[in-house]
Amino acid sequence: MKAVVYKEPFNVAVEEVDDPRVQDPTDVVIEVTTSAICGSDLHMYEGRTGAEPGIVFGHENMGTVREVGPGVASVREGDRVVLPFNVACGFCKNCLAGKTGFCLTVNEGFAGGAYGYVSMGPYTGGQAQYLRVPFADFNCLQLPKGDEHEDDFALLADIFPTGYHATELAQVSPGETVCVFGAGPVGLMAAYSSVLRGASRVFVVDRQPDRLRLAGRIGATPIDYTEGDAAEQIKEHTAGEGTDKGIDAVGYQATVREGEEQPAMVLNTLVEAVRPTGMLGVVGLYVPSDPGGPSESARKGELLFKIGRFFEKGLRMGTGQANVKAYNRHLRDLIIAGRATPSFVVSHRLPLDDAPDAYRRFDRREEGWTKVLLKPGMSDGHRTGDKAAA
Repeated sequence: MKAVVYKEPFNVAVEEVDDPRVQDPTDVVIEVTTSAICGSDLHMYEGRTGAEPGIVFGHENMGTVREVGPGVASVREGDRVVLPFNVACGFCKNCLAGKTGFCLTVNEGFAGGAYGYVSMGPYTGGQAQYLRVPFADFNCLQLPKGDEHEDDFALLADIFPTGYHATELAQVSPGETVCVFGAGPVGLMAAYSSVLRGASRVFVVDRQPDRLRLAGRIGATPIDYTEGDAAEQIKEHTAGEGTDKGIDAVGYQATVREGEEQPAMVLNTLVEAVRPTGMLGVVGLYVPSDPGGPSESARKGELLFKIGRFFEKGLRMGTGQANVKAYNRHLRDLIIAGRATPSFVVSHRLPLDDAPDAYRRFDRREEGWTKVLLKPGMSDGHRTGDKAAA
């Protein structure tokens, strides 16, 4: 089958790899209909994670079940399913508590597993024609038959639940004000989820005009940090107080600004933007060290977080990757009911063969490249998005 294979930093290729097969009785194999490129894929793409050449990317996957293991009870051939990016067993202590992002079974010694991601288990990614799904009864979320809401449902694999998870970590409640740092796909989903939860006002901080325009489309107030200190701009809008809640949807990749090393720039600015006794939700990816980072402090994992200021303001913080299973059924039903349309972030729908060019453009944050969906079954003439992608 064809798959997106990592070759070296800033280089992926679509190559022939072995077809997946049922290895355990609880497996299924799906034919992939949509697999998204995620911002966290870029950490591997840029050579910042130590990923080895040959890894197949893709942890945001959905498709149709084509082969079913003998131990699978609830999933049938022909079912349309979307898969949490977290591979989880469903029976360990953390899974039973709803903490599926930290499954203790699938990747012992690390906080859970994922498809196609370095140090997160032996699970091949789904930017491919087919994908093996372990523990299928637990991991497959069944969808209505047909192709309705395909792009909306595809976002249930990661970014919509992750954005919602950010609002859970920050405990966003109706009537509150929220600031979201980062207008990438996850940041936009966090802002959108804040609106869905009844926030009275949402601020989204970024520098990309196209992404800030998307934030405005969902009713958020765009804050361009190149026009002045983001925390001060937010305080001007909130009578000097700052917001009730804050979300970091950027992570460790924001390490340098104007030539100055600032590994915790976003976290420290977030601390200033949120009022005393407020709550922070951090879903931007942080790792113990950044082998591809620009500074020695970043490579050593020294985040230089101003804990004293955090303590002084009496703030609280929730962190960690999303427990997708805790949210995806609820969010799926909001989509079916017409209450949520997360696909507003999707900018490009492309054949699998276009993946190398799509990675380059998405990594450069080119104008209009906000969220890319790869469609293995798409013919060349059905691309949507920037004409230059064709």
